[in-house]
Amino acid sequence: MVAERRVGRFQRRSRDFRVTASPYAARRTPMFFRATSIALTLLAVAARNVLGGSDAVIPPRVIISVHDQKLMVLANGHNLAVYPVSTSKFGIGDHWGSMSTPLGWLQVAQKIGDHAVPGQVIRNRRYTGEVLPPNAPGRDPIVSRIIWLRGLEKSNANAFNRCIYIHGTPEEKLIGKPASYGCVRMRTSDVIAIYNQIELGALVEIIPDALPKIAPAKPNTDQGILASGSKSAPETRKKVSALASPQLRHGA
Repeated sequence: MVAERRVGRFQRRSRDFRVTASPYAARRTPMFFRATSIALTLLAVAARNVLGGSDAVIPPRVIISVHDQKLMVLANGHNLAVYPVSTSKFGIGDHWGSMSTPLGWLQVAQKIGDHAVPGQVIRNRRYTGEVLPPNAPGRDPIVSRIIWLRGLEKSNANAFNRCIYIHGTPEEKLIGKPASYGCVRMRTSDVIAIYNQIELGALVEIIPDALPKIAPAKPNTDQGILASGSKSAPETRKKVSALASPQLRHGA
């Protein structure tokens, strides 16, 4: 009987450990490099912009407002587009097991779903072959696209290992209010649009407050081309690719 109680306590501890411990602990990036990555990225972009003259293009970045439940795409100081989103219904934070949305500066580490059709179910970062329409009853998987985020600050250092994504959801009726389990959810059409607008290495800032007041980009500008996802103006796209952070490997 005593032995059984001891075994039971050990099993309970083991289960708790599996829930709270990071399966990627051995692969965590040293905090110094995460903390300096954002500064180096911004410095490199600023330097290239100065050296490139007035034609230089700053690659798009993203601001997500928990207060507004909206996402804004920015480039060259202009507002390219604003989309409704859903952050966590469990609030903000980055603790293991909290299922909350982390705040602060993050970076696009991987993009998954290049060839997925709209509504394609993605499980364990792989296509299942199932395609769901918006608001499919009783279903709540990840669909269409995944933009996997890596935290750049101590306050969001667990984001990548917690699998914090910007991703599509079939529960589009809940977009615009907190409804996720930590990720940032978007409508299928919107997540495909932003997936095409931002590059690997792009900066993402998640803030608790309202979105800043930034003037929209004017039509027929580089910003307008980037926002529309146009296949024209190849020189503009080359500039954006040249300015983006060094690409990380694609996940699967």
